[in-house]
Amino acid sequence: MDGDGLVLESRHIRLEPLGTKHVEPLARASACDHSLYRWSPVPRGTEEASAYVERALSWQEQGTALPFATIRLSDGVLIGSTRFFNIEKWLWPAGHPRHGRSAPDACEIGYTWFTESAIRTAANTEAKLIMLTHAFEIWNVLRVCFHTDIRNERSRAALERIGGVFEGILRSHRLAADNTARDSARYSILNSEWPVRKEGLLRRLSASAA
Repeated sequence: MDGDGLVLESRHIRLEPLGTKHVEPLARASACDHSLYRWSPVPRGTEEASAYVERALSWQEQGTALPFATIRLSDGVLIGSTRFFNIEKWLWPAGHPRHGRSAPDACEIGYTWFTESAIRTAANTEAKLIMLTHAFEIWNVLRVCFHTDIRNERSRAALERIGGVFEGILRSHRLAADNTARDSARYSILNSEWPVRKEGLLRRLSASAA
């Protein structure tokens, strides 16, 4: 699997490894209308941003996550964050074609949020495209999944637009942003579905640029 130096770039954004240098920019990016993040765990202020980065890096050290800062290429400003996490390596038996792989077999994409000015722009579509392309075409994962608070209608609509298949509701699945036990809506994209989903994402980006 890639190390902590992985950088993914598209037309308008760059995903670079999240680090302590991003603490203050993260705090600035989240200093906007708090109602935008009602259902998402977004760090408020420098202290929370520092803890956010520290926790993300601890997961990276454990090999279960790769966190990114999302940078707008036009001005170099940090506009949000995202990550691969719940990175899974399955125990394939000796003799199986996937035995001994160093790359993941499945993963989740999440902890995605954007500053107010980047919401409803092409940034999210571009981020998902380059992350999914890396997961399916470099790592050759079998599945990428996504979870969101069932109350987060904007996030659910975004996942459906990129071609995520709704799998169901996981009850009391994770701690919610409002410190309750949230029910999560689960979506996924399979390796076999990726070519069609990729075409859809490229069409969306072409339409937004027209």
